[in-house]
Amino acid sequence: MTAEEIVMGGYAAFGSGDMEALGKLYHPECKTTFHANHALGGEYIGFDDLLNNMLARLNDAWPGFNLNVDNVVSNDTEVCVFCTFTADGGLSGKGVHHFVIEDGLEVSFDLYWDSAYWAEHCKI
Repeated sequence: MTAEEIVMGGYAAFGSGDMEALGKLYHPECKTTFHANHALGGEYIGFDDLLNNMLARLNDAWPGFNLNVDNVVSNDTEVCVFCTFTADGGLSGKGVHHFVIEDGLEVSFDLYWDSAYWAEHCKI
C-alpha cells in the first residue's frame, strides 16, 4: 500500500468508528502533535494515548464534531490532508493533517488548525 492509501484507510476507519482498524495503522511509538492552545492540544505517544486522551474527547470538546477531507497531497513517505472541520453551532474551519509513514505504519502525525478559534468554542 502507498502512504496515501494507508492514511486514507485511517480516515475511513475513523469515519466508521472502527478504532481497532485505525489503531493498527499506528506505530506503537507514533508521536501525534496537536499544535493547539486548548484542552486537547499537546503530544500523544502511541495510539492508546491518542485514542483515550484526544480522539475520545473530540465530541465533548466540540459537540457534533466532524471532518471532511478536501484534498490530499503525498509522496512515498509523507501525506498532507487538507480538511474542513465542523461542529454544532455553526463552527467551521480549515486545517491540515501531516503524516509520516515508515514500513507501512504511521510514525508521526501533526495536526494544524486555527487554534484560537477552536479554543474559544471548546467545551472542556
